[in-house]
Amino acid sequence: MIPAIKLIESRSPQAPADIVASFPAAGEAGVQAAVLLAQAVQHDWAARNAAARAAALARAADAVEAAGDELAALVVREVGKPVTEARGEVARSVSILRYYAQQVFDPVGAVHEPSGAGLLFTRRRPLGVAGLITPWNFPLAIPLWKAAPALAFGNTVVLKPAPQALACALRLAELLDLNEFQVVPGGAEEGAALAEAADVVSFTGSGAAGASVRAAAVRRGVPVQAEMGGQNAAIVLPDADLQSAAAQIAAAAMGFAGQKCTATKRIIAVGNGDEVRQAVVAAVARLGVGDPADPGTAVGPLIDRAARDRVLEAAAGAVAAGGRILTGGRIPGSARRAGGAATDWGGSGWYVEPTVVDGLPADHPLAREEVFGPICVVQDASSADEAVALANGVRHGLASAVYTRDLDRALDLGARLDTGLIKVNAPTSGVDFYLPFGGEKESGYGGREQGKAAQEFYTSSHTITISPSS
Repeated sequence: MIPAIKLIESRSPQAPADIVASFPAAGEAGVQAAVLLAQAVQHDWAARNAAARAAALARAADAVEAAGDELAALVVREVGKPVTEARGEVARSVSILRYYAQQVFDPVGAVHEPSGAGLLFTRRRPLGVAGLITPWNFPLAIPLWKAAPALAFGNTVVLKPAPQALACALRLAELLDLNEFQVVPGGAEEGAALAEAADVVSFTGSGAAGASVRAAAVRRGVPVQAEMGGQNAAIVLPDADLQSAAAQIAAAAMGFAGQKCTATKRIIAVGNGDEVRQAVVAAVARLGVGDPADPGTAVGPLIDRAARDRVLEAAAGAVAAGGRILTGGRIPGSARRAGGAATDWGGSGWYVEPTVVDGLPADHPLAREEVFGPICVVQDASSADEAVALANGVRHGLASAVYTRDLDRALDLGARLDTGLIKVNAPTSGVDFYLPFGGEKESGYGGREQGKAAQEFYTSSHTITISPSS
C-alpha cells in the first residue's frame, strides 16, 4: 500500500478558506537529504573569500527590496500581519542582509604574544550546517536574522519554517537564490529531524518545542540557542507621562493581535492603578481592528482557530476566577477603525477584541503564563520594590519596560529587572537587529542572537601556534 502524502498547508487567518500554500512535508528522509546537500556545498561556500560572501548577501538584499510590495502583501495574506507592520518587516529584512554583508569583513581572530619564538593567533571557523527552526509571526525577519549571519561566516543553512508561514519561506528562498540556503516544509517531525542532523541549531518558538530541540542538540553536543517566549511586564510609575505610556503599552500589547514574544502581557501600576486603567483602555479603544490589508488596522486576526479559542478561554477563565474584563474578551461583530468608530465588516477570520483584564491574583495563570494573543493583565503595586518583585515573579525573562521621568529610579529598576531586554519609556515590543537579542530564565537558552553575538554562535575558535622550523 502506498503511504498517503502528508501536505503542509497554510491558510490566511483573515479568510480561512484561502489556501496560501500547500506542499508535501519533507519527512525525516527529506530533512536528511537537505542536510547532506548542505554539507556537500558548505566547504566551497566557506572557502569563498569575504568579498564573495558579502556580494551574495548584498544581491539577496537587493532582491528582497525589489520584491518589497509583493512580500508585504504575502505576509499580510499568510499570517494576518497588519500591512504597516508587514512593510516594516520587509524593510528590516533588507537591513539585516545588508548589515551581515558588511559584518563579513569583521575580524575573525586575534594575534597574541607567544610564550616562545614564533606566532600565536586565534581564528574563528564556521561550524558547518546551521539548522534553523522558525515561527510564523515574523516569517521573513526571524529566518533572516538567523540565516544571514550563519551564511556570512561560512555556514550553509537548512530552514524549517512554521507550517503557517510556508509560502513566505519558500518565496524567500527563491529571492535569495543560493544553493547554500534550503527550505524543508514540515512540522514537529521535521523540526526534530533537523535538530538531530545539523551542526548548529537555532530555534524560536514555544517552550515545549524549544525544550525538545535543546535536549536533542545538547545530547549530540552541538551548539544550540532557543528563544521561547515571554510574559513581559510594563511598570508604570506615578510620575510617568501617562498618555504616552498608555499609547505605547496598548500598541505593544495588542499590535498584530499580541502575537509577538516581546508583547506586553502585564501592566504593573505603582500607586496609580485607576488612572493607568482608564488611560490604557482608552488607548486600546483607539486601535484599528479588522482587515490587516487596511493601513488603518493595528489589530488583525489570530493565526488560527486554536489561537483564538485560547484567548477566549483565558478571558472566560479570568472572569470565573473573580477577575474583571475592562474591555474586549469577545469575537468582534464589526471592524473598529482607528479612533474607535465601528463600521460594518464581513470578516470571517480568527478575530478577538483586544482584551484588558484586572482583579486577578499574582498566581493566576493569565498573570504567569504567556497567552499568545491580544490580552493583558493590569496589576497593582504599592511600591517600586513590589512592582519589581511582580515583574520578576514569573518563569520567563524576555522583555520589560519602565515608564518614569526619574532617571535615578529608571536606572535602579533597570538594574533589578531579570529580563534580557529592558526598556525605559519605550515599549516591550521591538528589537534592534544589530544588537544581541535573547531572554533570561526560561525565555532563552544558549548564546544571544543578532549583532556581534552572532559570529560567536555560528563559529568556533581555533588557537594556532606557528614555531620556527629550527
